[in-house]
Amino acid sequence: MSDVVIFETLECENGKKIGIATLNSEKSLNALSGDMIDALFPQLSLWKEDENIALVLLQGAGEKSFCAGGDIVKLYNEMKSHPGDYAPAIEDYFTKEYKLDYLIHTFNKPFIVWGNGIVMGGGLGMMVGASHRVVTETSRIAMPEISIGLYPDVGGTYFLNKMPESCGLFLGLTGASINASDAKYTGLADFFMLAEKKSVFVEQLKSVNWGNTVALNHDKLNDLMHEHELMSNAQLPVSHVRANKALIEHVTAGDDFADIVNAIVTCEVEDKWFNRAQKSLKHGSAISGHLVYRQLVQGKSLSLAECFRLELGLSVKCGQYGEFFEGVRALLIDKDNNPSWKYSSIAEVDEEVIDWFFTSKWSADEHPLAQLGK
Repeated sequence: MSDVVIFETLECENGKKIGIATLNSEKSLNALSGDMIDALFPQLSLWKEDENIALVLLQGAGEKSFCAGGDIVKLYNEMKSHPGDYAPAIEDYFTKEYKLDYLIHTFNKPFIVWGNGIVMGGGLGMMVGASHRVVTETSRIAMPEISIGLYPDVGGTYFLNKMPESCGLFLGLTGASINASDAKYTGLADFFMLAEKKSVFVEQLKSVNWGNTVALNHDKLNDLMHEHELMSNAQLPVSHVRANKALIEHVTAGDDFADIVNAIVTCEVEDKWFNRAQKSLKHGSAISGHLVYRQLVQGKSLSLAECFRLELGLSVKCGQYGEFFEGVRALLIDKDNNPSWKYSSIAEVDEEVIDWFFTSKWSADEHPLAQLGK
């Protein structure tokens, strides 16, 4: 049985090394399992401190996907064994995942994520934290949690708030799929390269004169990646988000959440991308919609570590409440695509229920992520 993550080091011409980590589960589209996290965290921590490692590359096996999300089926089984109750394994998984994401965000050394193919949920959580985030002509990125009764976690509270005005709210609410140009426009990616150029790019990394000064190594990597991007730009797809920016701002204007949702779903426009986004919101979980809206409002002034602490509380509550369980059942287990949501509309949701989600089950000192960022 192959390792869930394959680790290797490449020797550079000047003696420095490149650490390469490959998520190795093509059958699951490299979905981020607990075993993967358990392998990644200690190895990345070692590479972070190893003076011989100049930079790190994180990628997915195969051509279809970097990482299509978290190990949702396993989380479903944990919720099934703890119906309506706190599930320790849910807390354990998300705690480890957010620690891994935070490590990547704060890695210091150049850290490349090759975001080829499908990048969703947990995959985006890893990619967005990297210093050098690559998208290709096949990249398909989304945070479609509203369709499974969850919310955009893995730092979404932080990075959705960093997007151009209203884009984060729109993408979080609709789970809309975006391409490479969209990812660059919204700040989720840095560089566009053609997928076929990857092997050439990796070979060129070996010839760079890496040193011991982290800032200079970042500059050297930037220069090389800009060269590749200039050769690839002719094949950049059209950005759906940029093309619809004025419309997105219009439908998300105002302070009443129910009015915003109504404006999005009732807007009459002939645009396949926008229409798919409308459909996802219309059929998604009303509770998830409220979680998205409030997480972004509350998260505007939070640090990255504080965002992860907020999200861990929300994720544990999602594992307990039942909406997440029902969403996964309908989409991935029974595959009837007919979830029985607790509320049929945004307007019907009891605000006290949302208050419960945002009430932490831990004191500040007891929080599993209390030491994050300290």
